Amino acid sequence: MCGRTSCHLPRDALTRACAYRDRRGQHRLPEWRDPDKYRPSYNKSPQSDGPVLLSRLHFEKGADSSERVIAPMRWGLVPSWFKEDDPSKLQFNMSNCRSDTMMEKLSFKVPLGKGRRCVVLADGFYEWQRSQYTSQRQPYFIYFPQIKTEKSGSIDAADSPEDREKVWDNWRLLTMAGIFDCWKPPQGGDCLYSYTIITVDSCKGLNDIHHRMPAILDGEEAVSKWLDFGEVSTQEALKLIHPTENIAFHPVSPMVNNSRNNTPECVAAVDLQAKKESKPSGSSQMLQWLATKSPKKENPKTPQKAEPDVPQWSSQFLQKSPLPPKRGAAGLMERWLKQEKGEEPAAKRPHNQ
Repeated sequence: MCGRTSCHLPRDALTRACAYRDRRGQHRLPEWRDPDKYRPSYNKSPQSDGPVLLSRLHFEKGADSSERVIAPMRWGLVPSWFKEDDPSKLQFNMSNCRSDTMMEKLSFKVPLGKGRRCVVLADGFYEWQRSQYTSQRQPYFIYFPQIKTEKSGSIDAADSPEDREKVWDNWRLLTMAGIFDCWKPPQGGDCLYSYTIITVDSCKGLNDIHHRMPAILDGEEAVSKWLDFGEVSTQEALKLIHPTENIAFHPVSPMVNNSRNNTPECVAAVDLQAKKESKPSGSSQMLQWLATKSPKKENPKTPQKAEPDVPQWSSQFLQKSPLPPKRGAAGLMERWLKQEKGEEPAAKRPHNQ
């Protein structure tokens, strides 16, 4: 399941992180709908507004279905058939929907039939591991493996300088498959857009943490097919819904348990072994990076260029590489950890890969 996420990028940075190519191959940035409703957060919970990607065709008749819009929507789908005047009166938890039963339930089947597919954007999501020996649960932060490249492989030499400015070469957003719907209050008023995150059986690497995980769309092709309901049928799009092993994770502080806590400490890695030995937590070093522009800022011999619009905590997961990243390589993060051992705190790879 997925009951908590982080999406803290400022609006402009989030826009650049969602750069894409349309059907004609032109490099574009998605446009915003109701941008003032977006609230960055390290600890986003159901019933709050979260950013989702969807096709422009949902809002503009005759638009190119490959063009994209970012819209903040309520997390927790409110079906269009709901008759009460207050969506909080909905008796069911609609923040997630199971992939194996979603075509049996009208709440999900109907909007899917209308092409109401969206991509839920996040830095990553949180999941809690149950302990066999205590009642406490250990939270983990789960995200795409990260790598920093000298150049983004998606920009051609012929592209304009304006296009180059659109390239995002920092934290790779987690892109989760979702379904959205539009609910109109019985007494009249503005339409409420809301969404649910599709879940699948957990991949082998996450089984020890939880038996369910979001349906993650790994790569631009998968994202494009899921969004483009004008060209890709529901039956074809559903082939994209399956577990992925291309994830990384690390343990975080129990402070994330309370959704009112909204600080960088929510995503900071903690050292569970040090915690058991009652020694200072390994997260303190990461928190130093969170407060600086770069993890190497304290070294006067290697000054770093400031990047005010980039998430300050992302740099610990990024490295310079002369080659384009191979996102799906199983050993990607493992090789990175070996190179960085003793220099930076490491995000864990799944145990049994």
